[in-house]
Parts: sequence; structure tokens; C-alpha cells
Amino acid sequence: MIKSLTLHIAAGLTAASVLAAPSFAADICEGFGPQTPRDISNHAGTNPVTFPMAPAASAMNLCNIHTHTNAEHKGPGFSVFAGDGEHGGYKCNGSDQLTAAELEDPTHGHGGYHGVKPGDTMEVHWVYTTCNVAPGPTLGACLSDSCANPSLRVETQVFLVVNDDAAPNFLDYVYAGHMANGLYQPKELPSGTGTPVEFLGSTTGPSFTEATCSPLQVTWSVRPECSKVSFSSVMAWGEQGNVFKEDHSHGVRQLVTAEPLLAPIK
Repeated sequence: MIKSLTLHIAAGLTAASVLAAPSFAADICEGFGPQTPRDISNHAGTNPVTFPMAPAASAMNLCNIHTHTNAEHKGPGFSVFAGDGEHGGYKCNGSDQLTAAELEDPTHGHGGYHGVKPGDTMEVHWVYTTCNVAPGPTLGACLSDSCANPSLRVETQVFLVVNDDAAPNFLDYVYAGHMANGLYQPKELPSGTGTPVEFLGSTTGPSFTEATCSPLQVTWSVRPECSKVSFSSVMAWGEQGNVFKEDHSHGVRQLVTAEPLLAPIK
């Protein structure tokens, strides 16, 4: 069961292609809990499956950090549609207002973290578990043989990547062996981008659609506004290596809009 569950999770991060998710399609999946991603400004949802909200991030173990190029969610600060499919999603609202200097790529496409360039929107997921596990590669790191059904939480921030070292430093938000109160934690989480919107959902990634749903139950906490982030600091995370073995940004799952697949946001 653990192996099967891990494969489900890993597939959500590594699948190569996906069709655009249908809106209110007749063939939406049945028998699954609420799905993610969603428009966090729309609180409607009729999915009947419920489960307890996960504890606060500070009371859980960080188990994974990964990124998606373009936002999987839609929110007040990231509402510019970027298209369908794995490389679609949403862009930060200020994407078309960057300077030539902010858009310049000093690596000429050869930076240490692939799939991200200046001007891109990047959604970052800090994944937490109630299992007693150490951070590691893929969401399989959030489980163990003795902890097959943990509570899971994802803290989310959408960034606008710019070639500006005066912008917030991504390395301030990573895991570097940091622990607090005996728990694995990032150095810090982003702040100043609005009160996070919390809701019940699932795992994401381009292998899932409205017809092919994720079985995992996840508490989401999505900050509603974008923040700029330094391109060089994102590249440094890949160049330095990390315990998650992340060296590239992943594709997106298209927005879930069918109300039977969404939990109400309270």
C-alpha cells in the first residue's frame, strides 16, 4: 500500500504531459475527495468528503519542497491565464510590467535550476507531514512504513522571478538542516503576501485532471498575492544541491473548476 501510494504521489510531480482539465465535464471522476488546484477567490464547492484540517506547519515535519513553473492556483495576485496543459496555469499580475534588466537571463538558459527564467511565475510548495520522517525526494518522503496515512499540509507562495539580487532571496525559505522544537522546518516561510487561504484538497501535478483525480487528502494554505524573488537565488538552490534532489521546476495541473470536485472554503 505504501509503495502504491508513493507512486500515486510521485506521478503527480513527474508526468510528462496532460490534457487540459475539463470544466464541469460529464466525465469528472467520482468517489474522490476534494481536488486541487483551485481559484482561491471562489469559495464554492459541493464535494461531500471532509477530513480534519492538518495542524499548523510549525507543529509538523517539513518533508518536501518543490516548485511549479506558472501558478497551479488562481488568486488575486496571479490571475493572468497562461494557457492549457502542463505548461499553462497562471502568471503573476505584474508579469508584463518588468524592466528589461529584470528580464535579462545572466545564465543564458544554463542556470543550475532548470525550467525557470527571469519573468516566469513560480509556485512553491512546502509540504508537511505528521509522520516522524526526515525531508527527502518526492512526496513519498512524507510517508513511512509505520505512518501510511498522515495528515498532510502544503504551504504555498507564488513568486515572480526577476533578475534582481535586491529582490527577496529564495535561500531564506529553504531547508538547510534547520529544526525547531524537534521538528524539521524551513528557515522561514514567506510573509507579507496576504492572509493565506486554507481549504481541503488533494495533491496536484500534471498527471491529474478533473477526470483523473488524486486520492490524497491535503490541507492547503495559499497566500493570495505574488512576491518577487531573485533569479540568482533560485539558481543557487539547484546549484548547491538539496536533500529533495530538486533540480528543475515541474509542470502544472490545470485548474479544477467543477464544484462537485471542490470543498467549500469557510
